[in-house]
Amino acid sequence: MESAGLLVLEAVATWLPEEREAASAMVAAGRITADESHDLGLTAVPVSEESAPDMAVLAAERALGASTCGPEDIDVVVHGWLYHQGHDFWSPAHYIAARIGAAAALPIGVQQMSNAGAAALGVARDKLTADARAQVALVTTADRFCPPGFDRWASDYGVVYGDAGTAALLRRQDPGRGRSGLALMSLAFVTDARYESMYRGRDEFSPIPLWRGGRIDVRRPKKAYLEEHGGIAAFTESARANVRAVLLKALAEADVDPSDARIRYVALPRLSNSVLDMMYLPVLEGLLTGKLLREREGSGHLGAGDMFANMTHIFSSPDLESGEIAVLLGGGGGFTWSCAVVQAV
Repeated sequence: MESAGLLVLEAVATWLPEEREAASAMVAAGRITADESHDLGLTAVPVSEESAPDMAVLAAERALGASTCGPEDIDVVVHGWLYHQGHDFWSPAHYIAARIGAAAALPIGVQQMSNAGAAALGVARDKLTADARAQVALVTTADRFCPPGFDRWASDYGVVYGDAGTAALLRRQDPGRGRSGLALMSLAFVTDARYESMYRGRDEFSPIPLWRGGRIDVRRPKKAYLEEHGGIAAFTESARANVRAVLLKALAEADVDPSDARIRYVALPRLSNSVLDMMYLPVLEGLLTGKLLREREGSGHLGAGDMFANMTHIFSSPDLESGEIAVLLGGGGGFTWSCAVVQAV
């Protein structure tokens, strides 16, 4: 834990708008059923008037305010997202870097569906590992799922999308000097790209965004995929195998046994009961003993931001003692699954 190669998440922040759309109101309006509301496991989702990149800026400012470094110390800004960032032909990562005062930092954009936050963290980790001159990376995510292009309550199965920005400051730990935060012990990925067609279905390639019907409809291609592949059973089996593989890979890279008593938390993506039951919970049963975190009740699924929002919760937990470990699982369409192992220092 004292090696010069240690990378520490010195600050992690989540910015949520104040406005909410309540699940009970959606049931009353006939937008979702009572059974669907129960499965989603949430009371409300945050709804933003701010653009997605501006939410990332607000989260980044919050993280910087809680850290020991200034914008001028940031060497790379990696921004991950799932959905539209406010302009069609543009770099949101450059905007974020400029707005926070890190105009000389290298901005990189990562769009990898819901796994974009974890993928962005991976890019930041690799940059700091490979480039001895780079000391600090800012990783952000932000998504805003607003009409008319996106119906957060009805565009997908088993998922309601909330608006948020998240940010994390990842930096080298100086040799011989401790730094408080969360040490990034490992970050692993497992991919099975055969499932990219689940979000494409039978649709032809389109010449412009929102070519079909003027809004995102994830259900149509998923339904077509399941019809062509005989249902969900084969994907379920594969998904569980991949979740198990990425979890064991991350633990092995961190040199942590699944039964290690130091594992305090196991954080899950902010998805519905049915999705968690299909993909994640059967893998964890009897394997890890840490407390399961399902912090979705007031947020729903935050697009690319679930892992960092969960990390914010863990970072601020008064119960997490120095030396204890948290395991954070994630994944995104395509499909790529991710797992981060962090330790309080």
